[in-house]
Amino acid sequence: MRRSIPVEHFTQIFLSFIASWGYVAVAVLMAAENACIPIPSELILGFAGYLIFAGHMSFEGALLAGMAGGLLGSLFAYEVGARGGRPFVDKYGKYFLIKKSHVNIAQDWFDRYGLKAVFFSRMLPVVRTFISLPAGFARVNPKRFFFYTIAGSLPWTAAILCAGMVLGESWTDLMAYGHEASIIVIVVAAVGIAVLYLRWRRKKNSGG
Repeated sequence: MRRSIPVEHFTQIFLSFIASWGYVAVAVLMAAENACIPIPSELILGFAGYLIFAGHMSFEGALLAGMAGGLLGSLFAYEVGARGGRPFVDKYGKYFLIKKSHVNIAQDWFDRYGLKAVFFSRMLPVVRTFISLPAGFARVNPKRFFFYTIAGSLPWTAAILCAGMVLGESWTDLMAYGHEASIIVIVVAAVGIAVLYLRWRRKKNSGG
């Protein structure tokens, strides 16, 4: 009977990769996560935040690397969904650790909220990793998918990096409180959008 490799083993590999390769590793791992490989972004960005705290990275560089990698991974998953469809993902996804149940959750979100789900789901556990697939299945407008992906990924990426910076050597707490962190980011993002919208309406009504 073949033994499974402990999750902790992979975690140490990822952390060593980031410690050695810095921004490149952050970009590569975030691309993998958004391409539906189940690597927690709290692990990637939380540790990157700690490295910023320790003076080994800059916030701007880590943010750019995280966003670039996440966007590339999301576009790849979108293309897989658009070109292969659900049957392809169901047949071959298991070889890349993609669970049908996770795809179903993302599909339910997309069916319920449409393209707007691409924005909000970027800040939710599980769904953020797989939401690009149903968007691809539906062949939504690529430009709008691109926009909503950036808009949803930016607050999440920045928030987890900041959390890692603030927690410092206790950054691993993010792994235990990832769900709560998601709720906080969603609330902050919603408030920010509401403020920007109200300012825009006020400016429009005043004729500015």
